Amino acid sequence: MLSVFAKTEDIPAINAIIAQADRLHEWVEVKDFFLEKPIPSGHALLVRDQQIQQAIDWYNLCPPYLLPESIALSEAHLLALLFAKLGNYAQAYEYLQQDALLSNEIDLINRLQHGIPTEPDRLTSDYTLFEEYRFAHNQAVLRHYAATEDSFDYEKTRYFYREAIQSAPNDEYRAFSARHYAILLLDAHEIDQAEDMLQQAIQYVLSDEGRAELKANLCGVWMRKLSPPYDQALLAQLKESLWEALSYYESRNSLVDVALLLIDASHVANLSHSFSESLGYISRAIDLLRQEEMTELLANAQLRRGQLLYTWAQQGQPQFYKGALDSYQEALKVFTREEAPDVFATIHHHLGVIYAEIPDEVKKKSIWAAVSTSSFQEALTYFTLEQYPYEYALVCNSYGNALTKYPASVHSDNFEKALYYYQEALNIRTAAQYPLERALSLLNYLEASWNVGNDTETFNEARYEDMLAKAQEVKTLTIDKSLLEDADLHLQKLAVLKEVYQIQ
Repeated sequence: MLSVFAKTEDIPAINAIIAQADRLHEWVEVKDFFLEKPIPSGHALLVRDQQIQQAIDWYNLCPPYLLPESIALSEAHLLALLFAKLGNYAQAYEYLQQDALLSNEIDLINRLQHGIPTEPDRLTSDYTLFEEYRFAHNQAVLRHYAATEDSFDYEKTRYFYREAIQSAPNDEYRAFSARHYAILLLDAHEIDQAEDMLQQAIQYVLSDEGRAELKANLCGVWMRKLSPPYDQALLAQLKESLWEALSYYESRNSLVDVALLLIDASHVANLSHSFSESLGYISRAIDLLRQEEMTELLANAQLRRGQLLYTWAQQGQPQFYKGALDSYQEALKVFTREEAPDVFATIHHHLGVIYAEIPDEVKKKSIWAAVSTSSFQEALTYFTLEQYPYEYALVCNSYGNALTKYPASVHSDNFEKALYYYQEALNIRTAAQYPLERALSLLNYLEASWNVGNDTETFNEARYEDMLAKAQEVKTLTIDKSLLEDADLHLQKLAVLKEVYQIQ
């Protein structure tokens, strides 16, 4: 629903203009701004002194392109702006056939909204104070959001954002430009600079809506700063700020924004080991996104829920594998091999593990093993050794683990196959680059080696020497107490084996 705010005496004339377009009144409310405060939304217009004004869009309903400070009130102008905000740009162009300048402005918004590359040389300025600011801001926005990969110029975009911030006519506009500059910085992985920009903007923004939006963006920056070992003070700060942002979005019934913040809150709660709280957040996010019919965002939330439950199951809670399986299968309806091959492959990597680990009757284990193998092969089809060596090693290590859990095979030795995949992982996980990952793969290799069948009952000296070298190497790669204990256990068993066969 669109809103037009005006003085009491101007409302009849505005309603008369709206009545000129068939059924437009069903989509537009005209409100008295003396009785109701105008909202800073892209779906609201203010009519005052025969001028149309657009408030700053802190609700993020439209592209962040700024229209002229005032547009002369006329039937053509008002109807064109209303139809543009409803997404009916063809009708808007019809009303602006006699106004090439405003038609150009509307067309730029249309192109931004639909992701159509746009040249910033279409922008003009009459060199007044607001127009100079607007020119710099819109230059930055077009270069930021409407550039192609080939035409994007990061330094020029930075320059125009800085110019806009310096020339802004007041603090509210300055904060609005600073917000989008921070988004650019975050996209460029300049996280500290993005944080500083948002912290400064929060200090001088005038409206409650602007402050809430900037805090929500700041939460996004802090989410990017999270890395192990997790800063408990940062986690606490994030939880508090996310709760504030959630309360704000709920108060204005912005359910999609609520859902997105709930996804972040779920991740923070998980890092804080509040597992039931985390699951509650992500489940509520899924319900909201399903209610709003946001298919792609819903699939992403299902993916996050699957990853969450998968992680818990991996930490000794196998009852969560079933929930992870259901969520991943829902996510695969959107993240297909053709549309999102990397996500598709990652999901199949996790599915391979789940199918191997999921608790079930013994007689069904062979079926699960076959499905597991198929998922691992899907993952390895995309994560190849040549293009994605790190991910290739990760999948190979997981596949080796899964093979050791499959039921015994009549035609092949699953443990022998597991050794092959562990060795593939070890070829990538060198001591210099990935010491911890290498130690884990070495221990997996050792565990499988004890179960590999021998052709004869005689001592396999080559295998003994291989296992001895790998167990000793683990002790050079890590200081983790549990891993060192595992290595020592293998060395003790090898010593017993040597004694049994009286190896010299």
